[in-house]
Amino acid sequence: MGAQKSIHAGKAKIDVNVDFTHKLCASMMFPSLRDTGSPLSLVIGSLCIKHPNLFGGSEKLDVSWNKGLYDSNILVAYRRPRPQWVAQQCFFIQHSLSPEIGIHGIPVDNFSRSGSGSVNLSRFSVGLDLNEPASSKWSSTTSIKFENVRLLSDDGRSITRDLDGFSVTCSGNTHDSMVVLKQESRYVKANDRSFSRFTMQIEQGIPVLPQWLIFNRFKFIATKGIKLGPAFLLTSLTGGSIVGDMAPYQAFAIGGPGSVRGYGEGAVGSGRSCLVANTELTFPLSKLLEGSVFLDCGTDLGSGRLVPGNPALRQGKPGSGVGLGYGLRFKSPLGHFQVDYAINAFQQKTLYFGITNFA
Repeated sequence: MGAQKSIHAGKAKIDVNVDFTHKLCASMMFPSLRDTGSPLSLVIGSLCIKHPNLFGGSEKLDVSWNKGLYDSNILVAYRRPRPQWVAQQCFFIQHSLSPEIGIHGIPVDNFSRSGSGSVNLSRFSVGLDLNEPASSKWSSTTSIKFENVRLLSDDGRSITRDLDGFSVTCSGNTHDSMVVLKQESRYVKANDRSFSRFTMQIEQGIPVLPQWLIFNRFKFIATKGIKLGPAFLLTSLTGGSIVGDMAPYQAFAIGGPGSVRGYGEGAVGSGRSCLVANTELTFPLSKLLEGSVFLDCGTDLGSGRLVPGNPALRQGKPGSGVGLGYGLRFKSPLGHFQVDYAINAFQQKTLYFGITNFA
């Protein structure tokens, strides 16, 4: 239940999307753990403005704004035309605001959900992306950006400490600043029977000023998909670690729909390191309907105690967890509907509902 509209103003294109569906589904299926506070919180929408020829030389300008239930993101990107054999440049300015539930959220209902910890993350960044020319299977992106991170309470005030009195920034002030150099490499190989995908991200904090954060953070995602007759087996392994200066919000959060199903966001744990494995087998039930069984597991590798303030230990998170379950996937002209039923190691059952490619 929503509205979509595309408007052409000269050469520019404006896409507007306002959607109430996700909010209504979420409120019916899962009781809210955080006060919405305003009727506008019912609205989930996006606004996108694209200009393909800003200064007459095929320069592209993209402006996008996305609003979720409790989060928002604004991105301005400017691209200049360059020969295909050299790196493509993209200048960007971005601001995002989101609740920091993965680290500071409070697990409830046997770790199946995470409530608000009254800590919200405000990020402002400006930088440059360089997309290297792709080979047959490899592609890479290098970026450098300045980032300012500020922690806010639920009423929008800057904070330096969480509800237990522990610092929420690395500097101890109301904000952290850093210059981050990031390298991301991607490998993809596919044929009619299987596909393989590997992604590696490395981030390095550069000490331009003495008080700015110095760290090295890496993350990898390895995915393999194989056809087994009419069924399809998908496995993935995700891991990462960080060394050097660290604020709690930089920890790896484990748990949730994109991690270990059956747990709330970050309810398994949060650490300087992590390892998450996912396996899912899907099989056709009819032309439009598929069934699935899955098994997820994750661990902080004992690194939860190394996060400043040790938020995972204070909230009683186990540090490792296993979730298993089954689900249905329905493809229709209106969109792709997904329902997953998961149970965690504490025998708590959780139902997940999602809609993608909504018409």
